[in-house]
Amino acid sequence: MVTAAGQVSVRGDPDHPANFGRLCSKGSALAETIGLDGRLLHPEIHGRRTGWNEALDHVASTFSQTIAEHGPDAVAFYVSGQLLTEDYYLANKLMKGFVGSANIDTNSRLCMASSVAGHRRAFGSDTVPGTYEDLERADLIVLVGSNLAWCHPVLYQRIAAAREKRPEMKIVLVDPRRTMTSDIADMHLAIAPDGDVALFTGLLAWLGQHNALDRAYITAHTTGFGQALFAASALDLTSVATATGLSEDELGRFYSLFAATAKTVTVYSQGVNQSSSGTDKVNAIINCHLATGRIGKPGAGPFSVTGQPNAMGGREVGGMANMLAAHMEIENPEHRDRVQRFWNAPGIAQKPGLKAVEMFQGVADGRIKALWVMATNPVDSMPDADAVEAAIKACPFVVVSDVLASTDTVRHAHVRLPAAAWGEKDGTVTNSERRISRQRSFLSAPGEARPDWWIIAEVARRMGFGEAFAHETPAEIFGEHAALSGFENDGGRDFDIGAYAGIDAEGYARLAPFQWPAPSPGGGTTEQHPTRFFANGHFYTADRKARFIAIRPTTETRTTPDFPLILNTGRIRDHWHTMTRTGKSPRLSQHIAEPFVEIHPLDAQHHGIGDADIVRISSPRGDVLVRALITPRQRQGSVFAPMHWTDQFAAKGRLDALTAPLIDPVSGQPALKHVAARIEKFAAKAFAFAVMRRRPEAIAADYWAVARCRGGWRVELAFANDDADWTAFAGSLFEAPSAEMLAYHDRDAGQHRIAAFDGEHLTGALFVARGPVAVSRGWAAEQLEEVHASQRERFRIVAGRAGAERPDAGATVCSCFSVGANQIVAAVAAGCTTVEAIGGALKAGTNCGSCRSEIRALIQASRIQAAE
Repeated sequence: MVTAAGQVSVRGDPDHPANFGRLCSKGSALAETIGLDGRLLHPEIHGRRTGWNEALDHVASTFSQTIAEHGPDAVAFYVSGQLLTEDYYLANKLMKGFVGSANIDTNSRLCMASSVAGHRRAFGSDTVPGTYEDLERADLIVLVGSNLAWCHPVLYQRIAAAREKRPEMKIVLVDPRRTMTSDIADMHLAIAPDGDVALFTGLLAWLGQHNALDRAYITAHTTGFGQALFAASALDLTSVATATGLSEDELGRFYSLFAATAKTVTVYSQGVNQSSSGTDKVNAIINCHLATGRIGKPGAGPFSVTGQPNAMGGREVGGMANMLAAHMEIENPEHRDRVQRFWNAPGIAQKPGLKAVEMFQGVADGRIKALWVMATNPVDSMPDADAVEAAIKACPFVVVSDVLASTDTVRHAHVRLPAAAWGEKDGTVTNSERRISRQRSFLSAPGEARPDWWIIAEVARRMGFGEAFAHETPAEIFGEHAALSGFENDGGRDFDIGAYAGIDAEGYARLAPFQWPAPSPGGGTTEQHPTRFFANGHFYTADRKARFIAIRPTTETRTTPDFPLILNTGRIRDHWHTMTRTGKSPRLSQHIAEPFVEIHPLDAQHHGIGDADIVRISSPRGDVLVRALITPRQRQGSVFAPMHWTDQFAAKGRLDALTAPLIDPVSGQPALKHVAARIEKFAAKAFAFAVMRRRPEAIAADYWAVARCRGGWRVELAFANDDADWTAFAGSLFEAPSAEMLAYHDRDAGQHRIAAFDGEHLTGALFVARGPVAVSRGWAAEQLEEVHASQRERFRIVAGRAGAERPDAGATVCSCFSVGANQIVAAVAAGCTTVEAIGGALKAGTNCGSCRSEIRALIQASRIQAAE
């Protein structure tokens, strides 16, 4: 919603069938991310501002020249699940149909390529069988490698609400960590990293041994069962226990529950996909559903939940290097001919292109000489990230289309093209249940920013392909995309939205959310065109039968005496990918404001690490500095660290500099969750915390992490030495040489507190100690927005504590409503002893719900303390 004064607020659409008005914390905070600070507003060539004509001509001519001299495979596009479907479609059309190469891949390769490969092996197509409704109709939900509470909180709340209505519903979590999602689980299987193949292959064998198979379904609708069961039968319960790290009792209880529950949905995400055996994990799960006939039925089926807003839209248009548009196959000559004729293209890519990891290796070794990166940040998100950065720096020609002027990737671009951001873009996206929704612009694009589809089309025209890229609106692109999906499709392809082939601008403007397939107008859901796929037992293989995949689990030891721990990487609740958007939101930086590593208490004790120490994590490829979080939720022998922090937000926090370019041999997806590593305490002599109005340009500290807060910025710091002139350091940090300074120094204790004022307003405050600084971060940040008229108020800042009249809210628990831990504890003491009561009193937990497990933990801790 945009007010007459131009203020933007965001709320969920209560009529949307995917979320019914619920938003996650990131969605709720979108209005805080649309400011123009840091925006790339004009085209640039070698850092020089230029006009669009010059920039586009330069890009087109350089690509054309590179192709003429070195062939079409000398150029590559690396695109993103942040693109809208219309952007994605034109990028693939240009590269595969008109450049003539399939060297276009996407950061979705990093999150769901193994799901695509597993679907295609089993079903003959990349088809997600089920719907979100199945999560509410299931009697058993198995969550595999998915911290749903933090990464898909709206779905998590749908499940939680269904569980409240039907308490008999069971939930099993399969995850090495005890995440916040485990708080809703009846059973948590703390599986060994990459033990999932053995777990589900063992389940298939157990189902066969206990006569728990649907043999009629297997005979009528599948092939390859005998080979799959024979391979699985090599595993007995003891060997599965060894491979998974689970007890035979745990396995028996899970297997019995699965066998006894007809309405079972297995939800899987990055813990399955981001693995060197990810495709086998997917097929091991699908095998169990095929063997029990639990697919295509209400409340039953395997369900992949994707990691990006439009990963599914990218799959629809052939966004990856081994796919063609409309779910057609680049290896299939009939499909290539069909797409080429539809596009009236001069040629078509004849073979799959380089997948993401291979692509940047191709940049490094000189095979790729011109690279276009769109809406993503591979210097931070790709494995072996330092090598990726070196490759991009050495590439002869790099174009980056982005929203921000400064990211770790944009800084290496020869040409920077300003793209339109969320709120300024118009197009469609597809979610994990195949539901296509319109994204409508409500803001004018600032400066000279343009939609990605427009940029792609303009480059294509200048390369001589104007007739095929004459689109003037995203509606025209969507109509073409829809027409291709129905082109010569007699039902042999799953993706078909041909009903929208003739859509006009008015129809596009009012397009309501819909699920595919939708081959004909007004057809509705029928046996041939279902909302839920495979209900009739027909698949998209040549014989219309699903394929079992014979899988033999293998174990791989990646740890060594030098690197004895397993590093697992992932996301946190309130940040997204490399923080190019969420890092702009004060609200989203309140919950966790710096990079960290979760360590089991026994591992921390062994390595001499205390809570909140600075830790160096190392792998054979590099090292990072992060904060220690010691927790029994972490599996012993493993550590977990989030992947969000970049050189823009931390001194040394680029986690993917540690990960290896090890990929699944079928999908090409990298193994980002199983990295050999070691940890050691960073010998910090001084720790500090600071708040300031202006973001510091340079920070002279061994460790630092900067985060947005209301009124300015907050910074965590650590130093190898403690001999600094702290007052001078504060002055340089605050960049306020004329500010009035108040200071307290206790050199014997190593404590220093400095506050700088410009009139009645705080410019910055610095708190230094020999150990982790014990000052309320939230309270200190609030002082940037307060008026400090009296000396007493100013000295209170130097003292580092709030007055009795202004209670400290404590560490943020609920980002949606900025509710702190101290507020929740106080509410518990006042009689709010349930999560619902806390919600009624403070609103905490009533929006996205991703903090409800933390609220529950605070309630339980308060009860224990009161009982003592």
